[in-house]
Amino acid sequence: MGNTCCFIGHRTINETDALRAKLTETIEELITREQVDTFLFGGKGVFDRLCHALVTELKGKYPHIKRIYVRAEFPFIRDDYRAYLLQSYEDTDFPQRIMGAGRAAYVERNYEMIHRSQYCVVYYNGQAVPTTRKSGTKIALDYAIKKGKVMVTFP
Repeated sequence: MGNTCCFIGHRTINETDALRAKLTETIEELITREQVDTFLFGGKGVFDRLCHALVTELKGKYPHIKRIYVRAEFPFIRDDYRAYLLQSYEDTDFPQRIMGAGRAAYVERNYEMIHRSQYCVVYYNGQAVPTTRKSGTKIALDYAIKKGKVMVTFP
């Protein structure tokens, strides 16, 4: 049985070739050195999409790895939407703990992904966060640290 890794990051990031290269190296090391075979995605921002694209590229080299889309919306989905998601992921689910979470659904979804993972790859830029509210990424980062997860942080 392998390990699991989740990705948490800002909706917008400074996407560079250097970041792509470092993320690819990090993901490949997780697969080869840490036996990570399952990757969890929330799919709401640029960082999620970038990480999904990189894991998908690496899936050609490591076909055993799985990509799971953890939904924060739509507890029950129609078969056609499930089929659409399964074109890009091996599975999708909606954690029970999100039921009734309302505006906190994304925070609860991130907590669930962290809970299921041994590793968390996080893109957090404290300078890019408005001071008027606490960043969802910062909330997730603090939770992962509290839970003792192995962290890889960017930038």
